[in-house]
Amino acid sequence: MSTLESLRKRSGLLVTIVGLALFAFVLTGLFEKGSMGESDKSVGEIAGKSIDYSAFNVKVQEALENKKRNSEKTVLDENETDGVIQQVWNQAINEEVMNKEYEKLGISVSDEELYDLMIDHPHSALVRNLSDPQTNQVSPMFADPKTGQVSPAKLKEFTQKMNPEQEKQWIQLESYIRQMRIIEKYNNLIKKGLYVTTAVAKRDYIAQNTNVDIKYVTKNFKLVADSTIKVEEADLNAYYTAHQNEFKQETSRKIEYVAFDITASQEDKDEALVGMIALANTYKTTKPSEDSLFVIAESDTRLFDLSFHGRGTLSPEIDSVMFKEAVGTVVGPYKENEILKVSKLIAIKSAADSAKVRHILIAYAGSGASESVTRSKEQAKTTADSLLGLLKKGAKFTELVDKLSDDGGKNMPPNKKEGEYYQGKGGDYGWLNPGSQFVEPFKNAGLDNKKGAIVIAESQFGYHIIEVLDTKGSQKKVQVATIERKLEPSNKTMQASFLKASEFAGKNNTEELFQKAVVDDKLNKRVVESIKEGDKTIAGIESPRPLIRWTYENKKGTVSEPLEFGNKFVVAVITGIKEKGVAPIDQVKDDLTAKVVKEKKAALFIAEFNTAIGAGAPIDAIATKMKLNLDQANQINFNTASIPGAGSQPAVIGAVSALKVKATSKPVVGTDGVYVLYAEAVTEAPAQKDYKAQQAAALMQLQPRVDYEVYDALKTNANITERLFTFY
Repeated sequence: MSTLESLRKRSGLLVTIVGLALFAFVLTGLFEKGSMGESDKSVGEIAGKSIDYSAFNVKVQEALENKKRNSEKTVLDENETDGVIQQVWNQAINEEVMNKEYEKLGISVSDEELYDLMIDHPHSALVRNLSDPQTNQVSPMFADPKTGQVSPAKLKEFTQKMNPEQEKQWIQLESYIRQMRIIEKYNNLIKKGLYVTTAVAKRDYIAQNTNVDIKYVTKNFKLVADSTIKVEEADLNAYYTAHQNEFKQETSRKIEYVAFDITASQEDKDEALVGMIALANTYKTTKPSEDSLFVIAESDTRLFDLSFHGRGTLSPEIDSVMFKEAVGTVVGPYKENEILKVSKLIAIKSAADSAKVRHILIAYAGSGASESVTRSKEQAKTTADSLLGLLKKGAKFTELVDKLSDDGGKNMPPNKKEGEYYQGKGGDYGWLNPGSQFVEPFKNAGLDNKKGAIVIAESQFGYHIIEVLDTKGSQKKVQVATIERKLEPSNKTMQASFLKASEFAGKNNTEELFQKAVVDDKLNKRVVESIKEGDKTIAGIESPRPLIRWTYENKKGTVSEPLEFGNKFVVAVITGIKEKGVAPIDQVKDDLTAKVVKEKKAALFIAEFNTAIGAGAPIDAIATKMKLNLDQANQINFNTASIPGAGSQPAVIGAVSALKVKATSKPVVGTDGVYVLYAEAVTEAPAQKDYKAQQAAALMQLQPRVDYEVYDALKTNANITERLFTFY
């Protein structure tokens, strides 16, 4: 039984919820974070189960429609679509991996508990959903006026006005809260099972608080050239077999590619310039009433700038001209950042250097001023016009501010007392100037009008009724409308670039030919070392999904046809394929050889040190015999991040922690060489009677890891293969 049904039984009312922004149906924060042909039938595998493309696609389409509905968009951008697809995939993981764990352990949420989480004692996730994301304060629609917390009574009252669509959303939200609570129970169950013994706490305490002053000798691996170390095939095989974990890898692809840029030729630029000269001549003859339509029709931006600009705010190419010429002056064509421009001086006016203003804000739903405002934009405009009329007839400005303004700035801050001034009191925002941090329409209304004027200005916050209380100084401002045309390659130029790329791909259709042509033609080759299945970006390539998909659909050595990405054609070759698991020995030969060389050097150095140590030689004698420096480091303990002068040396620090005073260690293999250590002094950890504080601290460090490490472990065991890169 849902909470909805419970409420109906308890109140006999149709329950609903309005305005709830639905959470993602998969748990954000807990789970990490074109179309594939249906013939492939799978978008991945989870715990041995193939995830069917068709079924997955149905869920994706439902989720996309849900996202559009909630965001009031007809089209989602690329990032939003990616996010939805990932959420559906995470949900599939949850269903196939996590839900089985919950069922196995008998974890569930009863209908009575769900009712309590939704109404009587709202879950924190529900509270967040009813709160302003900026202030984290519960919406007044749901808040208890005394406590500011969610009011169950208000929630019940509010849920009496629901339509079927809102009822559907409520049920979805119930499902999310139920799932959240199940996960909390699961994680808490594991957390309660964690325990740190007294022995472990004591051991950690001693290790972290016992400090050792050491002298040490190091023989760095760089002192012997790699070329002098003989490595046999048997050595490589032995190391590879014994150290499989060092060669585990994730699925990835390596490619190399050359790009054939699609840029405007000189012929294209010359033609564009001729066209802009003709456009400038026409622009000079357009009537003022036709300027806006002409600019909107002819400019790539399709924008006509209505704003007025002060000196120094226009492009350097036109700034000085526009402030000394007459209205109607046309400047250009001129070029900025590969864009040809023609600008016309539309109007000139005088504005104040600074102005003192006050305002009344009439917001509307969705304007950004307040989520509690429900009036429409048309209603807000009607209200603003009415108030303007009242003010011009003598109505008191401050009274209207107190009663009707939606600006939260009118409220007295907690650090102020009655009678004290604060910015926003009575709608008064004091003096502003062109550099003040106010939205442009608000600022311009103050600077562009005379003292005593009362005007309406619209901004993203709603309609402002602004009174100019005073002004100072004056400045000249100009309105300039600019036609912009990008210097773009013509079809002829694009075809030439494509033919060049096609010729290269056709002639060099093997990896060997590709690499030879790069050298012979002195081309700039780029290398992408690791392309993961879930990658969405490749540096330097715009929207590279087709290329990512291509790398996973073809074999090593395959050369692509020309692929168009933004302003370039790309020809790529697959130079490496790595599959999930232990890398084949031939794939890691270089890395493997380096490890074996290091191991052999370490064996040689250990033998040399053992000879030098002999029958208990002191550390300084060992350094002399080995012709190495004797170094020193103080206050080293198990928590030390690095040894001064030697960097991070986990194995060495571990050996130091085990040394007794005046004792010399056996040779220890570090990250950069072999070490011999001498404990000159040991400061023992202060004795303690009990270690309860250490136990509690260790447990506090362990428990938060449950929230993500348990899921990661289960996910790893499920052997998940993801092929979402194809789902576009």
